[in-house]
Amino acid sequence: MEYKVLGKSGLLVSELCLGTMTFGKEVNESDSIKMIHKFLDEGGNFIDTADVYVGGESERIVGKAIKERRTEIVLATKVRMRVGPHPNDFGYSRRRIMEGVEQSLKRLNTDYIDLYQLHVWDNITPIEETIRTLDDLVSSGKVRYIGCSNFLAWQMMKALAYSDYHNLVRFISVQPQYSLINREMDREVLPLCKEENVGVIPWAPIGGGFLTGKYQAGVTPSSGRLANGGGESSWEYRSTERNFAILNEVQKISNELDKPPAQVALNWLLNKEEITSPIFGATSLEQFDENIGSIGWRLTKEQWDRLDEVSKLPSEYPTRFLEKFKR
Repeated sequence: MEYKVLGKSGLLVSELCLGTMTFGKEVNESDSIKMIHKFLDEGGNFIDTADVYVGGESERIVGKAIKERRTEIVLATKVRMRVGPHPNDFGYSRRRIMEGVEQSLKRLNTDYIDLYQLHVWDNITPIEETIRTLDDLVSSGKVRYIGCSNFLAWQMMKALAYSDYHNLVRFISVQPQYSLINREMDREVLPLCKEENVGVIPWAPIGGGFLTGKYQAGVTPSSGRLANGGGESSWEYRSTERNFAILNEVQKISNELDKPPAQVALNWLLNKEEITSPIFGATSLEQFDENIGSIGWRLTKEQWDRLDEVSKLPSEYPTRFLEKFKR
């Protein structure tokens, strides 16, 4: 396992991050703990969860699993989503964040969180209130670093500018959806991250399972995440002509290397300059073993370029126009 610096910090994280959204639901407690311990034994040190995953059960299981190995781990969780029926049970008000961090600390069985992330932009709470609250948490020692997730480029920049102008804690990372079939972040978010030295820890790095190679064009799945999921994880959203063209190239390279398609898709991300640590999940120990097999080897430059070419976004304004004026 290799390690990378997370954004503008001195924090070293493993090249893969273990996502725990399935823990306590698709994966029982016993197998979840086995996955965490196996990940740590393989050299992984970066674990991601959220207060809203399985109603807090994911955090509880993670806390139980890491109890004896806390100092080995860079522990990340999130706040923002609704956690109760009352008006102030969601968002980024000082009240909600202060309550949320205490609840997460209790479930995680720890007295500090390494990376506390804003889950989605809150259009009610002023970012000034949110950043100052997070700065207080870092000063108190309950949180070590802060990050965001699913933010637009202007939202990230507004927060970073406020932090820098007032000498307050700033985001060291962003957690966006990003994979060979979801490269929308190439337009503005990744260039911003490169410019501002913000780490990128993508979720859904194999397209919600689409890039595993188990799906076929014209055949609607009857089981699995894409059969039962909605929104970003719906079959209707994933099963496009473009996505199957990308999957076809992944499968070609998979055959060339005699490695599973999921490993090929993850390895492409591992070797992309702007990416710090893709977040991989699993619904079984077998799937965990397959995904972690994406480390320790590299696609050839020719193979990486083929995947980059088939998955890149179409040229569009203003990027297309501004390319003419690069110096």
